[in-house]
Amino acid sequence: MSAAAPGTSKAAHSDAGQKKKKGPGALATAYLVIYNVVMTAGWLVIAVGLVRAYLARGSYHGLYYSIEKPLKFFQTGAVLEILHCAVGIVPSSVVLTGFQVMSRVFLTWAVTHSVREVQSEDSVLLFVTAWTITEIIRYSFYTFSLLNHLPYLIKWARYTFFIVLYPMGVTGELLTIYAALPYVQKTGLYSVTLPNKYNFSFDYYTFLILTMISYIPLFPQLYFHMIRQRKKVLGHVEDYSKVE
Repeated sequence: MSAAAPGTSKAAHSDAGQKKKKGPGALATAYLVIYNVVMTAGWLVIAVGLVRAYLARGSYHGLYYSIEKPLKFFQTGAVLEILHCAVGIVPSSVVLTGFQVMSRVFLTWAVTHSVREVQSEDSVLLFVTAWTITEIIRYSFYTFSLLNHLPYLIKWARYTFFIVLYPMGVTGELLTIYAALPYVQKTGLYSVTLPNKYNFSFDYYTFLILTMISYIPLFPQLYFHMIRQRKKVLGHVEDYSKVE
């Protein structure tokens, strides 16, 4: 699920930054700064690739193919965030971060990569655009936070842009999964039928439908959690501005 997603390793990651806890050591901090700088640069490459492809073609159709490789590389690179939580250099929930990261990795590889027929769908561009803007802001936020020089503009963007980007990303994700359903059903992709020596069956088509249904309870919870975090982080600044 796209987290401000989005997709939200995102919220937990930044919430922890607001609390006065002992931070990572110097070596871990240096590593995290490098990691976040590289990831920021990677998503900037994707953003530039999208713009250049659009200007060259004069159309937004099929732009996915122009950024397919860097998208797969840098989105998969986010798996390291789960490790960061597991070893304790980032004070976020391993379970929450794992869910948020792997949901995107799943959509990248198990849906968009595996069902090539959906790659030209406009819905793919929808979630890719939402992810790209979100990640540029998110990794910039983490980088400057680690350096203790967080510009207010980036902080504001981190807790404001998700209001539009999160629903935009989720919409693109759901439409992409929906578009993949006929092809998955027709080909039996990733499905396991009986009989087999393991006496096990799995219907990937049904799994994708259940995945779509899971967005119904999860999206509102994550979205309104971010709304509450925005009020907590930016509320006192806005209140002060009104007084002034």
